[in-house]
Amino acid sequence: MVFILFFAALALLAAFTEAQTISIGAPLAYSTIAAGSNITVQVVRPSTLTGSQEVAVVIALNSCTEHPDNSCSSFDVTQDLGHVMYTGPFAPTYQTASPQSQPAQNFTILVPSAMPQGEMALTVSHFSLVGAGPYPSLEVKNITLIVQ
Repeated sequence: MVFILFFAALALLAAFTEAQTISIGAPLAYSTIAAGSNITVQVVRPSTLTGSQEVAVVIALNSCTEHPDNSCSSFDVTQDLGHVMYTGPFAPTYQTASPQSQPAQNFTILVPSAMPQGEMALTVSHFSLVGAGPYPSLEVKNITLIVQ
């Protein structure tokens, strides 16, 4: 019986943690962008019943052209953020009144003009406090973009 309760509690904790997860709403993965241009990064955090306090996000760009195969899939982009473009508060709000809308925040960042052509990792690191305890939650999400 204790064994079953342990796994039930573990599953509940995993569900609470998953409910706090973010996603990158824009730009879309493998979008083509120009070096020296502004892009809008939309960070989405779905609604949740679990209480949480947003602390911060870090948005970074890292060229993948100096890694094996000139590919972002050839190294762990979560361990090498590259150029940090934003670090600060994260305060997602509903973007529209639509029932499908999720809380999000848009950030405008400048892609460095010296960014080499080819694959580039866009990484968002998210830190929040979750639950009544609370406990710290850190997650890292990324997508690959193409610089031209």
